[in-house]
This record gives sequence, structure tokens and C-alpha cells, in this order.
Amino acid sequence: MSASKLGTVLRRSKTLTLIYHLRNASSSSSSFSRVSREHSLHSSASRFASLYSSRGGTFRSLPKSPFSLYSRKMTTSATLLSTTKMQIGNPGLKVLVAGGSQAQKKVGIWLFGCGAWVFSMVVLGGVTRLTRSGLSMTDWKFTGSLPPISEEQWLLEFEKYKQSPEYKRVNKGMNLEDFKFIYWMEYAHRMWGRGLGVVFALPFTYFLAKGYITRQLGLRLSALFALGGTQGLIGWWMVNSGLEEPPSEYVQPRVSPYRLAAHLTSAFVIYCGILWTALSVVMPEPPNGSVSWVNGAAKIRKLALPLSLLVGITAFSGAFVAGNDAGHAYNTFPKMGDTWIPDDVFSMEPLIRNFFENTSTVQLNHRILATTTLISVGSLWMASRKIDMHPAVQSLIGTTLGMAALQVTLGISTLLSYVPVSLASAHQAGALTLLSLMVLLSHTVRKPSPALLKSLASLPKTMA
Repeated sequence: MSASKLGTVLRRSKTLTLIYHLRNASSSSSSFSRVSREHSLHSSASRFASLYSSRGGTFRSLPKSPFSLYSRKMTTSATLLSTTKMQIGNPGLKVLVAGGSQAQKKVGIWLFGCGAWVFSMVVLGGVTRLTRSGLSMTDWKFTGSLPPISEEQWLLEFEKYKQSPEYKRVNKGMNLEDFKFIYWMEYAHRMWGRGLGVVFALPFTYFLAKGYITRQLGLRLSALFALGGTQGLIGWWMVNSGLEEPPSEYVQPRVSPYRLAAHLTSAFVIYCGILWTALSVVMPEPPNGSVSWVNGAAKIRKLALPLSLLVGITAFSGAFVAGNDAGHAYNTFPKMGDTWIPDDVFSMEPLIRNFFENTSTVQLNHRILATTTLISVGSLWMASRKIDMHPAVQSLIGTTLGMAALQVTLGISTLLSYVPVSLASAHQAGALTLLSLMVLLSHTVRKPSPALLKSLASLPKTMA
């Protein structure tokens, strides 16, 4: 065989081998072994051609094969494939859903749907409070009840309401049509809560029967379901405080701010629990790709956890603003009236009562906490720019900063507009949205499993 023909055969053979293995690049590590053996053969052939030329042959050394570069890429691909397989089949990873990816997807969609339902309940509850509809139903049944249908039934419910302190001191002279509006608002809120129980319980039972729910997930969901049932009792406990006669004839009847705060906080806890569980179902491992990104996430985690607590405390203080109608105390910003700190901030005794019931103090506390939250989120964003991290984490931090700025803007607009229902409802929804982003951020930067950390540590330094 002539030298030129031998060179052509060798190059064609390597090209065909390259095409074959490119088509099967996603195969197991055994394929990579075959590629390595072929590469060894071609390397031997290249050395043989060079030797032939050095001994006076008529052909020169063959050009350097691209197969060496391909071999290095195959090594990287095989490492990534093994890392991915380790994450999927990680024996140290506690997967919450059994039955494969399809079961995981179904359970995840269901839980995210329940989270959205709770979110809508919080917004609806805010509208119910802002329209002063919460005290329109003067009795409560655990199993629920049908709404009035006939004119006689409506008149009967209206007569019950006329006996309440709110009608006597606030809505005296209200006509039947206005009563129907506030009644329907409260009725919708209560039925929406009962609907959530059905939406949660039925699929939960179905997934249990199918064997999708692991023991760990089952216990967690059972606790959330129990909290949901307790939330209904807390709601009635709150409403009942507004049906009692106020201590003074000059005080308007309203629900206890402490009970309102407990009701709202309980709803936030249930929502965050469902959201965290849903994220854990669909994302058993946090986003990763290198040891450097994992270390960056650890730095962010130290800042995100206390910031999440600050966001929660700020939302909690907002419940006292709503419960005391403190939003109407001072409708100016940044000053409160003509001063930065009103004279009556410390006018109540004892200190705890002043802190949670004095409208001036309550609004001032909320302003301080909201401003601190915005500054803290901005500081987190500034610090994150100097940290090597996953692009998804960086994008999430930027989104959180934007939401925090929007939430403060909504709060100021609500205040300056004398608390209209639309802006106040948007402000409450914004609080839960910001808290959702903090839960998502905390979940995204959580610590990976030991097996995943080990696999990332074994990657080449050019990747890790």
C-alpha cells in the first residue's frame, strides 16, 4: 500500500470512529472505554506513520488528529454524566416522593397549587378586613352552612347582625343590600378556606394510595393539614373578639389585634411550609455546578436566613398596623405629621401594650422595619456581586431587591392615599410575595447532600 493511501485510510478510519462515538456520547462509561481504546490504536498508527517517514518513507507524519481534543471532551462529559447520575441515584439523598419523575411532577404541581390557593386566601382575607366584612356573620359552624337564599332568610341574618356592636356603633342604618355585600365577602372567605381543605385532602389520599408519599413527606403534610384545620379555629377566635362589647362607648368594635396577628401569621406559616415542601419535592438538590458555586451559596445562606426572619417580622408588624387601624394615624411620609417621632409614641403603659396597641408606635415600628428590610436586601445584593455563585442565585437576589423596593413603594402609596382597598390589598400581597422570594432564596442556597459535595470535589479544577 502506498504512503498516501495509508494516510487516507487512517484519517478516514478516525473520522468514522469520531462520528460513531459522537452519536453515542450519552451512553454509559463503557462507551468511553471503547473510545479510549480506539484512541490508543490511532495514536499507535500515528507513531507508526511518523516512524515510517523518519526511516526514509515517501510520506510525512500525519497531521495531529482532533481525536485528542475529543478524548478530553469525552472525559469531561463522562464526569458530568456520572455526577448527574449520582445526584439522581444518590443513596444519601432523601427523596420525598417515590415512583419516579412523573410522580414527583404530579405531587409538585399539586403542592404548588395548594400554595397558590393559600396565597389567594390571604389576599381575600385582607380584602374582607378592609371592607369591614369580617363581623357580618355572627355565628360559626365547623361543617359550614348554606348562604341565605330567600328574602326571609336574609332578613333573619340581618337581624342577627343588628344585635352586634359593629352595627350599633359603626353601620347603624345600613340597608339590606349593603349587608348582603359584606356577608358575601365573609362567606366567600370562609368557604374558600374549606375548599382548600378538600383540595389538599383528596389528592393527598390519592397519592398515599398510589404509594407516592414517603414517610417523611407524609408526616410533614399531615402537620400542615392539622395547621390548616387549626387556622379555621383561630379565625373564629379572632372574629369572636369583634362581636364583644368594647370597653368604652367611644371605642369602635374591632377584632383583637393580637388575634388578627395570630391569624395572619398562622396563614403565612402554612404558606411557607407548603412552598418549602413543594420546592423540596421538585428540587431535591440545590442548583450546583462547581465547588466554587457551592461555597458562594454557603456565604449567601449566612445572610439570607436572618434576612428572611427580618422580612417575616416586618410582615408580622404589618398585622398590628391592620389590627389597630394604625394606617390612618399619620398619612404623611417620611415624617409622621410635622415631626419624625410623634410625642405620643410612649404614651401607653405598660410598655408591651404601648408597643402593640399604640397606633403611633405601631406605625413607627412598621416604618422602621420596612426601611431596614429594604436596606438589608440592598446590602445583600451589593455583597453578592463580589461572590462567585450560580447565575440562578444571582438573578434571584436581584429579583428580591426589586420586589422589596416595590413593596416599600406600595406601602408609602397606601399610606399617602389614606389606605384604599386596592392599594392596601396589593401591599399585603406584596408582603407575601417578598416572603416567597426569601423562602425560594433560602431553599436554593441550602447545603447540598454529602454525596453531591463529594462528586463536585472530584471534578477537575478547570470545572470545579
